[in-house]
Amino acid sequence: MTPLDRSDPEGAIARAAKSFSNWGRWGEDDVLGTLNHLDEARRREGAALVRRGVSFSLSQRFDMDGPQKGWRRRTNPVHTMLDTGTDAALGNQGFPHGIGGADDVIAMPLQCSTQWDGLGHIFDHGKAWNGRPAEKVVTSDGDLVTGIEHMASQVAGRGVLLDVGRAIGAGGLSGTDGSRGAGGSVGAGGSEGELPDGFAVTEQHLLATAEAQGISVGRGDIVLVRTGQLARARRDGWGDYAGGPAPGLSFTTAGWLHGSEIAAIATDTWGFEVRPNEFEHAFQPLHQVAIPHIGLLIGEMWDLDALAKDCAADGVYEFWLTAAPLPITGAVGSPVNPIAVK
Repeated sequence: MTPLDRSDPEGAIARAAKSFSNWGRWGEDDVLGTLNHLDEARRREGAALVRRGVSFSLSQRFDMDGPQKGWRRRTNPVHTMLDTGTDAALGNQGFPHGIGGADDVIAMPLQCSTQWDGLGHIFDHGKAWNGRPAEKVVTSDGDLVTGIEHMASQVAGRGVLLDVGRAIGAGGLSGTDGSRGAGGSVGAGGSEGELPDGFAVTEQHLLATAEAQGISVGRGDIVLVRTGQLARARRDGWGDYAGGPAPGLSFTTAGWLHGSEIAAIATDTWGFEVRPNEFEHAFQPLHQVAIPHIGLLIGEMWDLDALAKDCAADGVYEFWLTAAPLPITGAVGSPVNPIAVK
């Protein structure tokens, strides 16, 4: 593998975009990107994985105690009651024969907690997914072309957990260049397997984790990568979980994300890729390749801890996974409550 030139993010992004582009692969009108890899046959195979019937929610809670700190107007959800039991008991609701009720409303950025990044979320030099001009795709009216609503019926299939935190954090496998990332030694976080902040998860790490777990990853899979950072944040406090240093995927995994033909990928971190990013001056360069060029559906801030504990106990790292975004017309992202069933 050619080492990254850390002084040249622009060149690295351009080369990766050219090498791993899916533009035109599914036609000029495509709005699904890599979800095209997840077909009916793959869904049938995924559904057959249900054995025990045990289910896991992979979502964080949506409340005011979330990780957001207001960066770019991203706040935690604000939940307000419109009608309450107090109103009912006092007879203020005006309903007949003693019936009462409660109603509520929530205000939140669509990407403030467990969520999907839609195809209109990131652009590269003014180009959106499939080479479309960004200004003609997303306007003040929303994503007019690739809104998240198009994916509402698609995200259900074989899920695969790659618990890199346990496999690599405990095993101490170094990166392909012999480094362990900016965060220090691997395995320094905790007994459950937590990669340190700044640890770049390479293709080697992903493949080594899959091998250690006895699992394969391939076309149409929804891949979940656990780093253990969320477990650490829950133990030590949110800190800079939202936007700060984190373990995550290396920029060098772009080729694997493309060549593996996975349908989607999600992590337990805020930003999916390693932070600080691997270049001297950059912001989310892997996003810049993965979303507008590969057409990859990316999930962030997923809660994988309970699922990971169960997988470690029974040795089964594949399952049926349904993770439909809310069909919010024109949205470039969506909250989600993913359900894994084993």
